Amino acid sequence: MIQNKVCCFLFALLFLINANSQEKVKTATTDNTWSMLKTDANLILGGVKNAYTRPLHWQKKDWLTFGGIAAGTALLYIYDEQTSEYFVNQEESAPNMLKEIGWYYGSPQNFFMISAGIYSYGLFAKNDKFRHTGVLIISSAVATGLIQTISKNAFGRARPSQNVGSKEFKFMSKEPGYHSFPSGHSILSFTASHAIAKQFKNIWIKSGIYAVGLIAPVSRLWAGAHWLTDVTLGMVLSVVIVDGVDKFLSKKKNEIKDKKFSWKVNAGVGKIGVVGVF
Repeated sequence: MIQNKVCCFLFALLFLINANSQEKVKTATTDNTWSMLKTDANLILGGVKNAYTRPLHWQKKDWLTFGGIAAGTALLYIYDEQTSEYFVNQEESAPNMLKEIGWYYGSPQNFFMISAGIYSYGLFAKNDKFRHTGVLIISSAVATGLIQTISKNAFGRARPSQNVGSKEFKFMSKEPGYHSFPSGHSILSFTASHAIAKQFKNIWIKSGIYAVGLIAPVSRLWAGAHWLTDVTLGMVLSVVIVDGVDKFLSKKKNEIKDKKFSWKVNAGVGKIGVVGVF
């Protein structure tokens, strides 16, 4: 039943992206599926590498943004226990449908179905819009996924359900009850939502996609599985990495276009001309 809902959601996303695409451009016939797959695999690896090395190239404004995020997280940290109590108390009255959507939209297997479905359509239909979206989601998810996996084990923060408080840590813990920071469901759901929303200009469609992305973080708060700082920092991390990877992919796309187009001087007896080759 849930798998059917996921499939319906995927088809809805495919329809929206396809309807929004103003350049349903198929790649040149000389490009086969295998060569596109290899190109995209290299872009995914490049996107992940860019996500980890980007801080080495941060400018003053980037460090100011980082400082603002750190300060905001510290402020929220003070109110983690109060906000957790509030959300857990709302759990009984929360709609079951939203709780189910929150769990399954942010779960790795369904996230894979959505991202693989978007990318596969773009690959086999040779649609650049879909391919870009799929590569963006996969690259960002790999980058954020590695960060959250390492962080969960390294920090070993207790979940609210452990009833030991928000300041309890067991560093390098393998216990699931001490894998609260950051929220994996929040990272995956918001990575997908932000990457997809970036493909639209319509504010109402964007808002709807972001609203779906917020369901998973809120549902994890209802369930007492995470603190407010866990889900908030997870979403912020998703936005920062998706934006960085998107800039990297756009830059690479422009470089490829530049390589495919060049000028040649064509000179002969009594004539000279400039020819564009692409």
